[in-house]
Amino acid sequence: MTDAAPDALGVLDRITAVFEAFDGDDRGLGISELALRAGLPKSTVSRIVAGLVRQRYLERDGALIHLGLRLFELGQLAEMPQELRIAALPVMAELRNATGESVQLAIRDGAEMMCIAVMRARAPAPSASRIGERAPLHATALGKVLLAHSPANEIEKILPGMPTEWAPDATAELGRLKRELAEIQRTGVALESVESGHDIAGVASPVVFPSWGAIAALGLRGPTERFDPARAASAVREAAHSVECRLSANRGR
Repeated sequence: MTDAAPDALGVLDRITAVFEAFDGDDRGLGISELALRAGLPKSTVSRIVAGLVRQRYLERDGALIHLGLRLFELGQLAEMPQELRIAALPVMAELRNATGESVQLAIRDGAEMMCIAVMRARAPAPSASRIGERAPLHATALGKVLLAHSPANEIEKILPGMPTEWAPDATAELGRLKRELAEIQRTGVALESVESGHDIAGVASPVVFPSWGAIAALGLRGPTERFDPARAASAVREAAHSVECRLSANRGR
């Protein structure tokens, strides 16, 4: 097929054809193979790929093209996190109603945490969380809970790469962070005090599923002027346990 050939396909159709050219056995495709599978001109595929790489929907490794991280992120929102959200949302609503503050549910993605559900505070907050929001693991209570409950070998790989410039008050010094993670493992609670900026304090606890470990973190955040995370720790622990029970019950049906 050449660029001169009539092309009645719309832009979305062409992009879809490129994505559907991949399958589970691929270790990456070259532009020529991708164009052949998609049934599109090579130059058209090259332009589409360049745009999708910029947006992280595809990744380039030399001459090979792979599905990108952004697609993985969207997939995460659609699969296991969907079950988590179904189990967690009623509990999150109860916690928000009891405290008036913002409630978040997050999962770990490499060295970052990503919010997959948010129940906004009743009163305005300086920095409202949103679904899909990301932050370095060390910089929020949610992230520190997820990091503390990761396998030891993964913690050792992640810690040296923790960014120190993300927030000026972030607990980034390696030895200090290790001690904090040990305390989180012991108590099941992580605290955050303006580490992510915006004068926000937070508290979080792990959501643990049998044989899988900590699959998520449930957190409560609010402005430092009105919210004391330490006082809310018990309520967050109980809420996280309620999510665990609901998730187990839902999966057992």
